[in-house]
Amino acid sequence: MRNYLIPMVYVSLALLAGFTFPRFELLYFPTYVNDVSINSALATLGAIASGTMALTAIIFSIAYITVQFSAIAYSPRLALWFANDPRMFHALGIFMATFVYTLWMMAWVDRHGNGAVPLMSSILVMVLLIASTYVFTLMIRGLSDLQITNTLRLIGNKGRAVIAEMYPRFDRVDSRRDNVIDLADSARLGAVTQTVRYFGEPRTISRLDILNLVRMAEQACAVIEITRAVGDTLSDDTLLMKIRGAKALSESELLGSVVLKPHRTFEQDPKYALRLLVDIAIKALSPAINDPTTAVQAMDQIEDLMRRLGRREMDVGYARDTTGILRVIFPVPTWDDYLHLSFDEIRQFGGNSVQVMRRLRSALSEVAEAVTSETRTATMQAYLNQLDYGISHSLLDADDRAYASHEDRQGLGLSRHGGTSPSPPTAPELQRAG
Repeated sequence: MRNYLIPMVYVSLALLAGFTFPRFELLYFPTYVNDVSINSALATLGAIASGTMALTAIIFSIAYITVQFSAIAYSPRLALWFANDPRMFHALGIFMATFVYTLWMMAWVDRHGNGAVPLMSSILVMVLLIASTYVFTLMIRGLSDLQITNTLRLIGNKGRAVIAEMYPRFDRVDSRRDNVIDLADSARLGAVTQTVRYFGEPRTISRLDILNLVRMAEQACAVIEITRAVGDTLSDDTLLMKIRGAKALSESELLGSVVLKPHRTFEQDPKYALRLLVDIAIKALSPAINDPTTAVQAMDQIEDLMRRLGRREMDVGYARDTTGILRVIFPVPTWDDYLHLSFDEIRQFGGNSVQVMRRLRSALSEVAEAVTSETRTATMQAYLNQLDYGISHSLLDADDRAYASHEDRQGLGLSRHGGTSPSPPTAPELQRAG
């Protein structure tokens, strides 16, 4: 259900309850009445109705503060995430339902001049009021999500969940599987017989319905090659798919298997979690903010995600039917893609921060120890050499460069062995630094 429909559902249920419940109570339980006076009941119900509207205004204020703060302090992409939180819309729906039902209940007080206040309907109003108060306290407590530690943890949890869903562990991979690159280069895939292009305003691929694509390809004895990855933004007249097979497939059904949204999401896209963490880190390293400690905290989550990726099979960009025949090929990131996404910008923007360099070298060393592939280990060592070269040519003085080359999980905390002392600065370098 779309988020903007959630309050409408609550209001519709409140209207339905207001129309039926008091009528049912008056018809079958006429003796169940509240002992309070008519004036007191109307005053209480009026106060509850006006109070819930005040709470609704506060919720909108909280939402505005959340969006503005996350956009300014962390990343504009986080603002959309907080703004689309379903909890906000459920809270708004409960408040509006309480307001609507309370107003309807006021119409049943002293109905037809009977001088009675329905008891069970009054109890339902109090239940809704308690629910509204409880939800309000939850929303206030939810402001703690704006703290940097909680924000980073929430992003990290999203990334860990999608990594576990997308990539199998090495010890659970069938070693008999063929490599997708060999299959893609094989002539047995056949020539391209159909292409599918996207037409429309820019939209981002949020998810691929692989099961449906496999079913379609199996029925047509074809192979579907998707040319754009999850997270890519499609522009007008973009080539999206190539079909290799004798039987033409429904273009509308093929396009329906690619879920498009106005923005990137965490679905099937571990890169997005890393992108947000890197955004927070490099924004903290900007001269306007100058907060390297936040960048170090972001690297705690980045390192964890990279360690998990290092123990998983990434050659997952294809799918087979029940008989083992290749049916769908789609692009997925490589280990090098994740490595450069996670650390390149932090290395570039934090090259003159001793704290960031020490934490970055520690993260790279820890990830290198965690990976189980020799190819990935060699890649990590090459990246460490690149980091050391960057430190040796930074604007830091000789002592700071030597200090920055040591591993330190806190950035500026406890030095560990493993750093390599950079070469002494040359005379031109000293003159430029001075």
